[in-house]
Order: sequence, then structure tokens, then C-alpha cells
Amino acid sequence: MMSNAFDVLTERGFVEQVSDAEGLRSAVERPITCYVGFDPSASSFHVGNLVPIMALAHMQRHGHRIIAVIGGGTGVVGDPSGKTEMRRLLPLEQVDANVEALKAQMAHLLDFSEGRGLMFNNADWLRTLNYVQFLRSTGVHFSVNRMLAAETYRTRYDSEEGLNFLEFNYMLLQAYDFLHLYRTQGCVLQMGGNDQWGNILAGADLIRRVEGGQAYAATFPLVTTSSGAKMGKSEKGAVWLDPQRVSPYEYYQYWINTEDADVERFLGLFTFLPMDRVRELSRLTGAELRQAKEVLAFEATHILHGEAAAHQAQEASRQLFGKGTATEAVPTTELDRAELEAGIPAPDLFLRVGLCASRSEARRLIQQGGAHVNDVPVGSVDEVITARHLAEDALLLRAGKKRYHRVAVK
Repeated sequence: MMSNAFDVLTERGFVEQVSDAEGLRSAVERPITCYVGFDPSASSFHVGNLVPIMALAHMQRHGHRIIAVIGGGTGVVGDPSGKTEMRRLLPLEQVDANVEALKAQMAHLLDFSEGRGLMFNNADWLRTLNYVQFLRSTGVHFSVNRMLAAETYRTRYDSEEGLNFLEFNYMLLQAYDFLHLYRTQGCVLQMGGNDQWGNILAGADLIRRVEGGQAYAATFPLVTTSSGAKMGKSEKGAVWLDPQRVSPYEYYQYWINTEDADVERFLGLFTFLPMDRVRELSRLTGAELRQAKEVLAFEATHILHGEAAAHQAQEASRQLFGKGTATEAVPTTELDRAELEAGIPAPDLFLRVGLCASRSEARRLIQQGGAHVNDVPVGSVDEVITARHLAEDALLLRAGKKRYHRVAVK
């Protein structure tokens, strides 16, 4: 079995760019310390954050010490990478609250016991920096010409809004993070999304200039679906990892609805299945490919929500797919029987449970034949849903082919 962590990450599709591939492959023959930084722009991670989290998990499984840095310091500046306009600056209180929420979520996803992993908030060292001293000790090593040549800044510099001085400092701060972790934790590898390439290289270069040390940079591909959609987006918005925002069932459904062309790639990135098994599943075609999607959905849900929740979501999905009875794993809204007996206009009901974002969207869904109640199409926008629609004290609403919601009557 392949034991070199760099080769494992490469085979599974995690590696986009590396500063010194042979040097890094040699370095990880023995235990090293590596880190990834995470932006606290929200109080929950989403599916788009899973690539760096899974990469850290693989490094940890191969005996390396991992560091997760939540950017309570860099987050108050705002990363301009990949943006054509300035990010909205969050109040300090919101950043700090997001950091705490993300730290709790991260502790659930990775092992921080017995020194196998560390988690830091970079506000602990960045917010206390003396600005003049920082410019003399760190800023002196940065060439403005080289910074402006980096894609990180060039996109913003050429945009209509331009690049402001606050954002211009971001590269220095992220580079300082790497230097700080090199000095205090012996960290020699920083990984991140490919839009972070310039920032990560700047940190490795700062370590060389200031400490004369060897450090490595590696980036992950920015994952999109084969149709070009951004990873972690669904019809309802971001696919959050917080079960209070996206239930285990909804999370399972996101993965089982993976496009055919993405199955092999996603099995490599988002599960721990051996690659021989990944390739075996990916050879399935036609209707049998759903089996591979079921494995992907189960494994991804198991990693995040646990085995019991994964089994429950899988069973609910199978029953729905086979036109069986919905279970409690399906997103559910409780409704008073008297209200249903009085009647609820179909567009209002689909809006109320969140299957549509507006009443006009609900009307369009019905007009296009995409709204169903207990597998029966809603006949018109004027149809009123009443107790006569009930099946075993519940309604199973469906929007389109794949989005379900259960209404339980009490």
C-alpha cells in the first residue's frame, strides 16, 4: 500500500501546484508538521472547505502533525484572492464568534488529541503586532513589484474598484503566519486552495529569507462540478456542514445527486476509500452508477455526521427513490391539523417549507408540473392542500425530481 503522504494526495486528486515536488516527497518520508488556514467569514464550514480538511486528515493518517489555523487575525483584513471587489468587512465581534464556531466544528472533523493536531486562532499573534516593528522585520522582505505581479493582487488591481491598502497587507500577514508556525511549531508545509499560491509561496520565501529554512508550498485544485458549478452550492444555496443548517438527509442527497462525470473524482477527494475501490466503483455505468453515488453519499455523510445518521439518510433516500414511505430523516415541518383542514394554497405550502424561495417561484414550479404532493402532481396554482391529501398523517412534498420535504400533522 502506498505510504508516502504526498503520493497519496497526488493520486487522490488533491495536488495542483507544489513548490518542490521531489523535496516535499522526500520530506514526508518522516513525520513533519503542516498547516492550512481557514477564513472565518461564516459560522460554519461548507462543502467547499472539505478539500483542505480531507487533505489534513490524510496527512494525519500518515503520521504527520497537522495544524488548523482559523483566521481571526487575517479575517479582519479580508483576503483579496480570487475576488474582483473588496470583501465585506465583518465586525470584530462577528469574526470572533465565527472563529469559536469553526473551532468547535473543526474539532469534530479532525483529531487534536495527544499532540496529533493543533488548532490556533491567528488573532493571538497578529492582532498584537507592533505595526512599525512589523514593517521593519517583515515588510522589508517584500517587493511591491513582485506582489503586484502575483495573480492574487493583479486581478484586484485591474478591477474597476482597484486594490486598497488594507487588502495589500494580506499577503504579508499570511506569510507571517507561516513564519510564526515555522518558528514555534517547526511547521514546514503550508497547503491551501490554488488561489492561495502566491500567498503560500510568499510565506515559504519569508522563512528562507529570515531564518534560512526550507519550507514547502502546495495547493489544491479549486473544485467545480463537471457542469462548471461551484463546489458546495445547491438549489437552496450553500451546503453547510452544520447539521442545524443542512440536515444529514439533505447532505446525503447533495452527494447522491453528483453528476456522473464527477463520481470518480469526488470518491477520491471526499472519502477515505482505497483508490482500487474508487476505480472499481467508477467503472460502473448506466443505472448501476447509482450504486457508486450511494457509496459516495454514505461515506461523505458518515465522515461528517456519523454512521447512524448516514444509515438513516441512506434508508430514507432509498425509500423515496423507490417511491416508498418517507421517514423522519427527511426534512420535516410540523403542521396543526386544524390549519390543514381549513386548507392551504399549494404555492404557500411549498414556500412555507422552504422548497421555493418565493411565492412566484412556487407558482412557476406548479405551472411547469414540478410540484408533487404524495407523488401526485399539483394540478394548478389555485389548488388548495387539505386533510384529504394526507397519507398516514403526513404529506410528502416534492419539488422537481430530487428535492423532498415531509409535512407531519399533529
